[in-house]
Amino acid sequence: MRDIDVRHLGVPLVICCHVIDDVIVDPGPESTMGTLLAELGDWQPAKILLTHIHLDHAGAAGALAQRWPDAEVWVHERGARHMLDPSRLMASAARIYGDDMDRLWGDMHPVPEDRLRVLSGGETIGPWRVAYTPGHASHHVSYLHEPTATAMVGDVAGCRIADGPILPPTPPPDVDLEAWHASLRVVAAWEPQRIAITHFGTWEDVGAHLEAMHDGLDRWAEVSRRLDDAGYAAAIEEEMRTKTSDPATAEAFLGAMPPRMLWAGWARYWAEQEKAAAG
Repeated sequence: MRDIDVRHLGVPLVICCHVIDDVIVDPGPESTMGTLLAELGDWQPAKILLTHIHLDHAGAAGALAQRWPDAEVWVHERGARHMLDPSRLMASAARIYGDDMDRLWGDMHPVPEDRLRVLSGGETIGPWRVAYTPGHASHHVSYLHEPTATAMVGDVAGCRIADGPILPPTPPPDVDLEAWHASLRVVAAWEPQRIAITHFGTWEDVGAHLEAMHDGLDRWAEVSRRLDDAGYAAAIEEEMRTKTSDPATAEAFLGAMPPRMLWAGWARYWAEQEKAAAG
């Protein structure tokens, strides 16, 4: 297994692409594809596994499918239509990022329908087991590579960079606290020997990591109820900066989960909770 740092915006430890057997998991955005290809050299994967369709994970998938015409792309059924036609996804992102879209993410190309393997969760395909793991995103899946007992978990196990804290990335619109806890329990039930996360790398203290993620979810959910957007962003940035030993690690955190993007996911979740309680 190999972890490739695609160096988003030239910053290390922000986005990690995992390579194992004939597979890559979460290739990153199109803007970092040159770095990925340089690291891979002449090697070509047979499969591109996506944990979910957010641009920092899946943005390069269509362009890579064009480059590698025999590669199959795996994605959850809730995200499949956006891989076939990314126009709505890109338009939504453009409303958020504006003129920074190209610099941050580049373009997103469609994946041909005959190259897409659509997943629902629960599949076993060769050495891979698939689980539906929402909470961060409604189209999130995780993969267990059974021969190595490695769980590829995208964002469901949070963001952890070098010696920094374990933090929940909570952009809108799909944050779901209860579903996220349940997904962490699904990953734990696999009893993996290691977990691979996109932000950043592979970790072997699986039990402690997942427990810290449970605690972090509850803690930051409560913080989001007490603070407004600006206050939450300031609080989580302080966490990033003060609980790391290296300023470069803090900069990686800021790139991996920009603080200004995080409160809105919680706000939408709490609004949905209040709506459900009201009947």
